[in-house]
Amino acid sequence: MKTLADAFEHTLQDIYYAENALTKALPKVAKAATSKKLKDAVESHLAETKEQIKTLDKVFKSIGKKPEGEKCDAIEGLIKETDGLIEEAEGEALNAMLIGACQAVEHYEIARYGTLREWAKVLGHTEAHDLLTAILDQEKAANSKLTNLAVSEINEAA
Repeated sequence: MKTLADAFEHTLQDIYYAENALTKALPKVAKAATSKKLKDAVESHLAETKEQIKTLDKVFKSIGKKPEGEKCDAIEGLIKETDGLIEEAEGEALNAMLIGACQAVEHYEIARYGTLREWAKVLGHTEAHDLLTAILDQEKAANSKLTNLAVSEINEAA
């Protein structure tokens, strides 16, 4: 990578891989959750993630590139960590740990989408900028929902 355009395309492929990986990982998280509200939140975000992939397809199209993923070591690590928590945690701690793991993913996505959005702006990719802003807003809202659930219910039970 030598240009900002190269970095933009690489990072877009990275997050595309990450979102697709999450569609496979989130059902396991939902199954592990013992809180109905957490299970519902994870399932809702799974549906949202599938829509975000369609939005990313539009981002690729808007810059004249084919949608494809590039292995994302960060998301692989976060998923591996979550799998370990599912194996190790139990009882009241499990839901608290799952929220923490989900928020780690949300924070990663917020960082990536924030970066991509600003690069799209600098590169003059107006449509990509608008699409990425919409996804960024969804990720921030998902993180906020998780925080509220943790503070109002899950952490109190743990």
